[in-house]
Amino acid sequence: MTGERTDAAVGEPRVASPAPGHPVDELRTPPFIRPYRREDRDAVFEICLRTAAGGGDATGVYSDDALMPEVFALPYVEYEPELAFVVDDGNGRALGYIIGVADTRAFVDWWGREWGPAFRTRHPHAGPPTGRNPDYTEEQLLAAGADPTRMLIPEVEAYPAHLHIDLLPDLQGQGFGRRLIDTLRAALAERGVAALHLGMDAANTAARAFYDRLGFHELPSSRPDAPLLGIATS
Repeated sequence: MTGERTDAAVGEPRVASPAPGHPVDELRTPPFIRPYRREDRDAVFEICLRTAAGGGDATGVYSDDALMPEVFALPYVEYEPELAFVVDDGNGRALGYIIGVADTRAFVDWWGREWGPAFRTRHPHAGPPTGRNPDYTEEQLLAAGADPTRMLIPEVEAYPAHLHIDLLPDLQGQGFGRRLIDTLRAALAERGVAALHLGMDAANTAARAFYDRLGFHELPSSRPDAPLLGIATS
């Protein structure tokens, strides 16, 4: 549902070899992780959309392509942009991100006051069917956007922070998923936040294996159809 993606392996980013006759300084700069900038907002929208259908492209799945980003990405960079980090392609374009909030309860309060009313105005009801028939229906997506209390898991006091992470296919298998999570964990630890949690699509077995390798563990309220994982920040 959240479109989390995973790296298949940990490693350094691949750099293109120079073509014959091309100077070395024309090589593409290797991708790197940097803080989110306001001008990355459109890229975050696109990355979320292109990874939101069970890790695949959700373009055209719902009546409005803005729905997934407006529920699972844009509120985060609006509320707490300092806890958002992107993978820059080396030329300023974001190809992946991790976004999070330090205090889920405070985020829920803000969403109810600031984000939810405007979201309901923009999306008062489900649009016409697209013929794609996703398992996560448009009605469920609209309900998620209108009701932020869905984020108040039973373990929210012990695991107050939460995250979403998405990588475009070009970045997979290069270790950026692990590095993004390490970056966010370090930023949260600096704030004195002890632990974080995430929810994931039960069908995304590759993502689950990735989180297991990083040391995430199931929380007591986790269910087979809706895994809920947690980890300490340090």
